[in-house]
Amino acid sequence: MTKPTRFAGLPVSDGVAAGVVYQADAPAAADATAEQVASAFAAVAAGRFELAAKLRSAGRADEADIIEVAALIAADPALVEPALAAIRTGTDAATAVIDAAQAQAAILAALPSTELASRAGDVRQIGQAVLEHLAGGRAAPPAGDFILIRHEVAAADLVELAEAGLAGAASVAGGASSHAAIVARGLGVPMITGVDPAVLTLTAWQTAVVDADAGTLLVDPPKATLDAITARPTDSIHQPVSGKPKPQTSDHFQINLLVNVASRAETRRGLAAGAAGVGLLRTEIPFAETALAWPTADEHAAQLSPILNLLAGRPTTVRLLDFSGDKIPPFLRSGSKQGLAALLAHPAAITDQLDAALDAGRDTDLAILVPMVSSPSEVETIRELLIASAARLGLASAPQLGIMVELEATAADAAAFTAADFFSIGTNDLTGQVLGLDRRDLAASPARAADPVVLRLIGHVTDVADEAGLPVSVCGDAAADSLLLPLLLGLGVRTLSVPAARVDRVRTALSKLSIAECSSIAAKALAAETSTQVTELVRRAELS
Repeated sequence: MTKPTRFAGLPVSDGVAAGVVYQADAPAAADATAEQVASAFAAVAAGRFELAAKLRSAGRADEADIIEVAALIAADPALVEPALAAIRTGTDAATAVIDAAQAQAAILAALPSTELASRAGDVRQIGQAVLEHLAGGRAAPPAGDFILIRHEVAAADLVELAEAGLAGAASVAGGASSHAAIVARGLGVPMITGVDPAVLTLTAWQTAVVDADAGTLLVDPPKATLDAITARPTDSIHQPVSGKPKPQTSDHFQINLLVNVASRAETRRGLAAGAAGVGLLRTEIPFAETALAWPTADEHAAQLSPILNLLAGRPTTVRLLDFSGDKIPPFLRSGSKQGLAALLAHPAAITDQLDAALDAGRDTDLAILVPMVSSPSEVETIRELLIASAARLGLASAPQLGIMVELEATAADAAAFTAADFFSIGTNDLTGQVLGLDRRDLAASPARAADPVVLRLIGHVTDVADEAGLPVSVCGDAAADSLLLPLLLGLGVRTLSVPAARVDRVRTALSKLSIAECSSIAAKALAAETSTQVTELVRRAELS
């Protein structure tokens, strides 16, 4: 009998699951010949030249220029020849390609020209594309339940594999606030991060158990362990929408409970648990790892329609592309602009997404959400495009337009943004910015929003919204955290958008809380000095 191997990690999405190991990172093509590597560079260059030509013929010259530069890099002898020379002297192909790309990138990064220096990222990306081409891409997932293992599991991986047998996931890199962790929680997929890189050497088809409650990955577990897991009852994301009453607190305040989604699977699960609709549809997830240019209207429609078709008559908030943080696609990784700034620099990309969302969402109670807003003028620009899109599609009126309040400066100056139709507080990014935490940081977690500085900002935003008569919601993961939930209610939040797998849990927690008690504790929390003091306040009151 094989002795079990145990890996420790940081739990980021709770639960326990078993399945066979699925190593999704493309294997390094160490034994490729110089001729094969030369062919791979040529193929990568040809693919990008072809894409650039298609973009140019579609009138998208700016994007065509970006892709064409990448094609020229892939065909540049200054990059290709050193890699081939190294292979001919005995260096393995993967090392040769990586070293050549790093050397050329370093040269560009050191140049005084900002424009040329920014191409260093393009060079590294081309090197990775060549290795992926040599490896033939990643292996297909196994049939049946599997445990996804990667150096860094991406949110797009989870969305893509959600209905293909994905049971759990383990990642070397990433934190509890990464978008992969957020999507895993929405899907109810147990996941741990911060695992020893030795996990990447596991053999495919080994059996493994992810215990995200304990923070472990157990490989080749005893039969008794497997039997205990498979005997557990499981809920189904395919069950019909329930007739559950609206969520309310113990003192009969009704709470609007919505779901955060990036996939059809999450949407079905959230609705089945009784969510009233979607409070945040993350549209960038399917494109974050693969897009070589701004998605077209047809590409948006292909992603949105299967989700919006489930939401007829329901409130549905579609967020514009948020290519920032850990969701930057290949074509933006070496640029000077990311997030909303990059999107605003390409109005046609906004129009394509708005047209697709408004068309696919005709039967829903649709609203549009703008991410990472930093100035009122940004909202005005989007509103003009939204109104034009609605008129072009023959709609009687444009949907409501809201803003994500997730930047510290925007939260502090919330009164300047009351021309928006609603506020949606993104606690993940807001907390990260206030406390200086990156989403990939293992120390980042939804509970960090209990810091009094963060709570005071949230309270300020809810006060401004109340005075202006604007709806305000929380769509960050703090909305589903047992410690933060009573504090948010006490600060005046009455609409929550939470991960699909936690809708039932939040509903139950709400029924045990009273607004009066929550308001009292929140007032004390605002006067606290540390998050530890806030935690103790909530726990002593037995509200979490």
